[in-house]
Amino acid sequence: MTSKCGIPVIKHDVPLRHTGVSDFSLTTSLQNQGHARSRAHTSSPQAYTTKCPCQLALTALTEERVTSHAASCHKLQESMLSSASSFKNYRGILNWCVVMLVLSNARLFLENLLRNGILVDPIQVVSLFLKDPYSWPAACLVIVSNVFILVALYTERKLAMGSISEKVGLLIYIFNLTIILCFPMVVVLKLLSITPVGGAFALGVYTILFLKLYSYKDVNWWCRERTQAKARSPSSPSASSAMQSHVSYPGNLSLRDIYYFVFAPTLCYELNFPRSESIRMGFLLRRLFEMTYFISNVLSIVFQWMVPIIRSSMKPLQEMDYSRMTERLLRLAVPNHLIWLIFFYWFFHSSMNFVAELLRFGDREFYRDWWNSETITYFWQNWNIPVHKWCLRHFYKPLLRRGAGKLLSQSAVFFASAFFHEYLVSVPLRMFRLWAFMGMMAQLPLAWFVARFLRGNYGNAAVWLSLIIGQPITVLMYVHDYYVTHCQDDPTIAEAL
Repeated sequence: MTSKCGIPVIKHDVPLRHTGVSDFSLTTSLQNQGHARSRAHTSSPQAYTTKCPCQLALTALTEERVTSHAASCHKLQESMLSSASSFKNYRGILNWCVVMLVLSNARLFLENLLRNGILVDPIQVVSLFLKDPYSWPAACLVIVSNVFILVALYTERKLAMGSISEKVGLLIYIFNLTIILCFPMVVVLKLLSITPVGGAFALGVYTILFLKLYSYKDVNWWCRERTQAKARSPSSPSASSAMQSHVSYPGNLSLRDIYYFVFAPTLCYELNFPRSESIRMGFLLRRLFEMTYFISNVLSIVFQWMVPIIRSSMKPLQEMDYSRMTERLLRLAVPNHLIWLIFFYWFFHSSMNFVAELLRFGDREFYRDWWNSETITYFWQNWNIPVHKWCLRHFYKPLLRRGAGKLLSQSAVFFASAFFHEYLVSVPLRMFRLWAFMGMMAQLPLAWFVARFLRGNYGNAAVWLSLIIGQPITVLMYVHDYYVTHCQDDPTIAEAL
């Protein structure tokens, strides 16, 4: 079929590629035919003054083909590894790092096993917690803590009934909370049958109980103030009907309520905690398996890896051989950091989720993305959410409301944290060297330096470096001082070290 200009027209339902001739050659031949016919008609008065639609289509097709062949293959773009690039998928590099980490640690494990043999002894593991298998002083100390819980509940009931004034109740709380911190400390220091690990466990329980009962005191006081304010103003029946399904003050002052709070994985008290619908047995069993597996890994790393390094570090520390001390410090940094990471996952993920699932506790935000911290402040705000919430609610904001400055309030929070770190380390070891206290207080200038001079990836690297190097320094200082204080005169221990 031909057009009125004499050029053969190909139907649209027969594509060019089906004719057996290339698109470009067919287009060229059609154009040549069209030009020849147009030249033949130019001398006649009936010559075409406008191009046929077929000619326009062929011309556009030719121009499109030429343009596509001549298009540029370059454009303005950054290299993928450049900081200015928008590329963020580094999963392959992460997998490579994991593979290299596994291979390098497997080599260290085999080297340690060939050099020292199997050092993990179940009897030594038990001896960390008990000196005498028939005497459990740390466990008895934990059981005694129920007395302080009952005192707090009794005080709150008396305050709710108006039997005692707010000042008397405050004095009882001050006495009760002070004894919570002092009583276990005196027992651990005087009762030599309590091991350092058992003492640290008991003191940790009492410290958690101190923070919980302080929050219990504050929240119930706020409830009494709210109740008195409502009594002075007209009541709202709609609000009371909306809260019928919730516990209200003083209905929360019961044994069941306070013991639920004591065992719940939180430090901040509320009258109505968010609750999950049911207990998931599969989730519960997975967390239980993780708890068992990871705590066995921690004990294995301690006995098989850390103890030999610490033993070999005593002589360089005594001789003040700085080159060998640095080498031992770097050797200790790897297993110490692995233990810290495993303990974080074991405690904040496995254990706390296990308890939360048993109690159907709904708020499972026990940590945030602290591993992405670009400042020291962000790390401390996100790696331990229960403590952070308690400090913010019961310590930092009250200081601000009383007129304290922001810097002073932050320093006070770090000071309190440093005190509890030293309390949980020095008392079980029965020596006071303030290494943990100074390490925590050193976070203040470090936080200022990182926030002022380091940004982005450099700040994140500084946070990781402080974790990897800072903790082994404290560990070596305490181990050295413990050896000098308790073990130097014992020839058996001195020879072993």
